[in-house]
Amino acid sequence: MRPYILAETNWKHLKNEKIELAVLPWGATEAHNYHLPYATDNIESDHLAAESAKLAWDKGAKVIVLPTIPFGVNTGQSDIYLDINLNPSTQLAILRDIITVLNRQGIHKLLIFNSHGGNDFKTMLRELGLEFPDMFLASSNWFQAMDRAAYFDLDGDHAEEMETSLLLYLRPDLVLPKKDWGAGREKKPKIDSFRESWLWTERKWSKVTEDTGIGDPKLATLEKGKKFFEDVTTKIAKVMVQICQMDSNNNYED
Repeated sequence: MRPYILAETNWKHLKNEKIELAVLPWGATEAHNYHLPYATDNIESDHLAAESAKLAWDKGAKVIVLPTIPFGVNTGQSDIYLDINLNPSTQLAILRDIITVLNRQGIHKLLIFNSHGGNDFKTMLRELGLEFPDMFLASSNWFQAMDRAAYFDLDGDHAEEMETSLLLYLRPDLVLPKKDWGAGREKKPKIDSFRESWLWTERKWSKVTEDTGIGDPKLATLEKGKKFFEDVTTKIAKVMVQICQMDSNNNYED
């Protein structure tokens, strides 16, 4: 039993426990190139959140990892077979119900552990923050926590070198042989400004990629995945400890 994993712990342990921070992993169920499983985001979220919580727990932080939400926003992938979409409005309703429970039971800090680029919780947390003024609400994207160029040679954001390396480390049994890896070539917008951060439109997945990947995974290795996993969980664990220790009413420097 890992006492920091809600799905594994029990009432005997929790009845006298005082949890300081709840962590909610949130993933997606979607195609990841030809070679990675549909649950890639959930596998990453499960393992990364659990290891980060373990490191934080070992330092005295009372953190609990909630079960992963396995579906994310996949509105741009409606024609990709069995990509499961959860609308943002549905996510908001789920979050409201979870936060209601935490707030009622005196757990006033929540960290969303996001593992899917299509999920964006900022506006939801702004709205929920007004409804629950006693709650400290935060969202994290572990895939943006490190300088990826220090670990990986090729860029991308879906089933690319980084994700393939992580899955080779975490679940190699679910990764197809290298001969089956797609190139992950992305078709770029004809209007140049859409490549810049100030202008956005949703990507229609089947029009921008043939194999559902964005980024070439060909240089992925287990060793790269292991190094990235260790470093990113160490960084996130430090943040979990800091959130547990902080005074939510006095968390800004003078």
